Amino acid sequence: MTLAEVARRTELTPATARRSLHTLEQLGYLRCVKKRYLLAPKILSLGSAYMRVAHVEDSLLPELRRIIQKFGDAASVAVLTGPNILYVAHWSEQGGLRPIAGTGMTYPAYATSMGRVLLSGLSSAQLDRYLATVPLRKLTDVTETNPDRLRTIIQDVRQSGHAVVVDQLAYGVTSLAVPILLNGRRPVAAINTSGYSGRVTLQELVDERLSELQACAGRLAETLLRYPALRHSLEFELEEFGPAAPPT
Repeated sequence: MTLAEVARRTELTPATARRSLHTLEQLGYLRCVKKRYLLAPKILSLGSAYMRVAHVEDSLLPELRRIIQKFGDAASVAVLTGPNILYVAHWSEQGGLRPIAGTGMTYPAYATSMGRVLLSGLSSAQLDRYLATVPLRKLTDVTETNPDRLRTIIQDVRQSGHAVVVDQLAYGVTSLAVPILLNGRRPVAAINTSGYSGRVTLQELVDERLSELQACAGRLAETLLRYPALRHSLEFELEEFGPAAPPT
C-alpha cells in the first residue's frame, strides 16, 4: 500500500501514518519498495510470541485433537474481535484441502457458527448495533444477510446454546459450535467441529457431536483458569462491546 492508502484505511493523518510506518520499517516489520509498503517476514514473530506466551498449544490444541480423533474433519477455537471472529487455534485431518480455516484468520461473525455463538453473548442493544453497522455481504448464494432473520437466528442460539451453519461462509462447510463460558458468563470464546456439506448433515452434527463438543468446551473453560495470560487476553477481546448480556 502507498502512504496515502495506509492513511485512508487507518483514518490517520498522512504525517501520523508516515511516522508509524517509519517506526515499523525501522523495527523490521515493514519494507518499502518503490513507495509501497509491504509486510516483512518478521511480522510473524508477533503472532508466534502470543501463541508461545499464552500457551495456546498446551491449553487449546489437546481438546481440538481429541475432537479430531473422535470425529475426524476439523475443529477450531475463535474469539470475537470487532465484527469478525479470529481463529486462535485450529486442527484438521484434512491438511491443505480446506484453506478456509487456520490460526490467525478472520471471518465475518454473522456467517459462521462460532461467530453466531459469540454474538449470542451480546446484549440486545449491542446485537442491534452490530447488525446495523456491519456490512452483511453474501459470501455464498445462501449466506443469510437479512438483519431481522439474523437477529432471530442469534436469539435462538442464545436459547439453545449452540449454532449450526451450512454453506454460509463457503460452499462445502457445515459447522457446529458451542460457547466456552467462564463462571457462567457470556462466551469468552467458541469451539467448533466442522465437516464437508453432503458428507455430514446438520442433524448428524447435533446428534453425534454436540454432547462431546460441550464437554470439550467445559474442559477448556477449566483449562483457561490454569493459563491466566490466555484467559485475560481472550476476555479483553470482549471489552469493546461493553457490558455483557445477563447469563441465561
